[in-house]
Amino acid sequence: MNVWTFTGRLGNDAEQRVTASGDSVVNFSVAVESGFGEKRVTSWARCAIFGKRGSSLVGYLLKGTQVAISGEVTLREYEDRDGARRSSLDVRVGEVTLLSSKDRQAAPVPASNADDLGNDIPF
Repeated sequence: MNVWTFTGRLGNDAEQRVTASGDSVVNFSVAVESGFGEKRVTSWARCAIFGKRGSSLVGYLLKGTQVAISGEVTLREYEDRDGARRSSLDVRVGEVTLLSSKDRQAAPVPASNADDLGNDIPF
């Protein structure tokens, strides 16, 4: 099983495109911090959400938004323009949770059919 779960902040607003077959793909990068103090390191994960889920989230995936991501990870190696070997951490997103917007307030999430639970919950 190949599942990576992490939290971080978006480096840019998400971008949506449509493939030649008509499928929607939403791409965004997430800064993931690890370590402490002087040994703190930031790694970047390139994320992709396919289909209608990505289309419905693109307006909420804005630069600075804190997210929790779970998905399948792939380490892709390539050569840059100068011929140097580079690596890219690519994630095919399975689940996304919006933790906060860039102004640190909770971001609104589109309503689902599960909202109709009743108003008599005591908490």
